[in-house]
This record gives sequence, structure tokens and C-alpha cells, in this order.
Amino acid sequence: MANVDNLWKALQAASNSKSLLKKNLTPDLFQKLKGLKTKFGGTLADCIRSGCENPESGVGIYACDPDGYTVFAPVLDKVIKDYHKVDKLQHPKPYFGEDKIDFGDLDPSGQMIVSTRVRVGRSHDSFGFPPVLKKQDRINMEKKTVEALNTLSGELKGTYYPLLGMTKDVQKQLTEDHFLFNDSDRFLKAAGGYDDWPVGRGIFHTPDKKFLVWVNEEDHLRLISMQKGGNLKEVYLRLVKAIQTLEKKLSFAKKDNLGYLTFCPSNLGTALRASVHIKIPKLAATPDFKEFCDKLHIQARGIHGEHTESVGGVYDISNKRRLGLTEFEAIQEMRKGVEEVIKKEKSL
Repeated sequence: MANVDNLWKALQAASNSKSLLKKNLTPDLFQKLKGLKTKFGGTLADCIRSGCENPESGVGIYACDPDGYTVFAPVLDKVIKDYHKVDKLQHPKPYFGEDKIDFGDLDPSGQMIVSTRVRVGRSHDSFGFPPVLKKQDRINMEKKTVEALNTLSGELKGTYYPLLGMTKDVQKQLTEDHFLFNDSDRFLKAAGGYDDWPVGRGIFHTPDKKFLVWVNEEDHLRLISMQKGGNLKEVYLRLVKAIQTLEKKLSFAKKDNLGYLTFCPSNLGTALRASVHIKIPKLAATPDFKEFCDKLHIQARGIHGEHTESVGGVYDISNKRRLGLTEFEAIQEMRKGVEEVIKKEKSL
């Protein structure tokens, strides 16, 4: 594995790299940080390996573990400000506002919104992130997670399917339902995201598949609530209930000024992404579509995720901001954005 000096040389040689790592890791900072270690044993090399090996990365830096956000703060904080477009790092206490909900179904006609989904990332505070994890750590973390998931009841009660030893039939079904994650992202691979694959990974879901948990994909946990149609209230409340129930069993990594900590610094804060798949062929064809979305703090992607094309005029519209606002504010931003998108599409 390339040592930290070789990684640095590769980054310097990549003159056309536009990554936030390249922009923010100065020679002085590199010298200051390259010998440091976190309490999980994480190093600067663990944080920057992916961005040095893939100079075309957008962000280019991951946190090696929760403690990395403190030890390597001199570079990570700069990247976080840059990515999240904030001048200073501050984040409010979690607030879900479940008793203040003033929205329901965003598309009662059922003609535009195909499906609604809200997800959050969460990390165990007692385990590092992929670059520092050993095989046994992954197994222990999976065990701890599944014990907590098995305490969920009512509409959240479900079954855990480990990837290790999964039958071809279950695999095929989960892939067709777009629930199964894979090991094909080269940026994540370079960051150690797929080490020991598929050990310690799996999917938990309810029989109706309206609530799912990805275990040890990119983040330790991805909690996902989703259903067909536009009823954002139902989807959001189901997720809030799951988060609050699991927080009684598990201790999640947080930092006062950064909120919930995730492997990639682009996700931290609320770590919440609320989205709809929505049919907007007319609006999407207008030249100022991106600008329209930017003003509302929402992001439009193809339905298969970032950097993908739309299929049949259907786009994935989600909240853009995750840091410096509460969960309730993030969900309201997404809701108002989607309402404006619907209004605009109907007027065209």
C-alpha cells in the first residue's frame, strides 16, 4: 500500500485535479498532519488515499474514523466548509419537529411523484470507518447492529439478510428492487470501503420494504424509509421513529460543530437526504433548470443516483444542505422545493 509521501507526490503530480483535497491540503498542512494518528489508529494516508489515487475525485478525502474529524480537522474542516458552502462550522442539536408537521402528501393527484424516500447515515462511536476496520471489527459491529435492529417492533419489525452466504434468489430479488448495494464504486474501493467484502454487511427490511437498513455499506448504517407516491409525512415519521428507537440501543458518533459523523464529509450534519422521484419533463428541459433548483437549495439527479441521466423525464429531487440546520429545517427545505417544482411544471 502506498505510503503517505508517495500519495502526496501523486496528488502534486495531478496538475488538473479539481478535488477539494488538492485545493485544501497545502504542503505546510501535509507536513503538520502526516505523522499523526487517531485513537483508532487512523492516519492521514487513510484519509487521502482515494483522492490521491483518483485525482478526478470531487471531494477526495474521507475521515478514517470518528476521531479523524478532530485529529485531521485542519484539512477536513476546510474541505467541509468548502463542500457545504458555510463560513463557519456550527450545527444545531438534532430536532425532528415531529409534532410540528404541517405537510402530508405533496402530490395528492398521484400524477407526478412516483416515490418518496428519506434516509440518514449513522456511525457507531466505538468503531472506526472502513480504512481502519479489521475483519473482526466488521463482524462485531454487524452483531451489535443486528441485536438492536431485532428489537424494532410494529411497522418497523423486519428481517436481517447478511450478504455473506446470501442465496442467489434473495440477491436477485433485492437487486431488482434496487435495495442491494454492490462493491463497484472505485472511489470507495480505494478508501478501503470494500475490504473483507462481503463480511459484516447486510440488509434489514420490513416485509413491505418501507423501512430498510443498509449495514456496513459506505457508512456503518444507512436508515431508509420509503414508499410509492408523495406522502412525505408518513415516510418522514417512520424514519424518525426508527432513529429514536435505535438511539436507545446504540451510541452514534457526533461532534458538537459537525452533527452526526459519517465516513464521507459530504454527508455529515443531519446526514439526512430526503428525495422524490418526480415526472417533470417540461421543467427539466428549460435552460435554467439547474439555477431554479439551486435557488431552492435542492438538487436534481438522474434516478439512478449522482451523474446519471433521467429516464422518461423522471428526476430525483432532494435537499442539498445537510450541515448547519436541523433535520426539520432540512425536510422543510426539500418539501418547499418540491412544491415549487410541481407548481412550475404545471405552469409550463
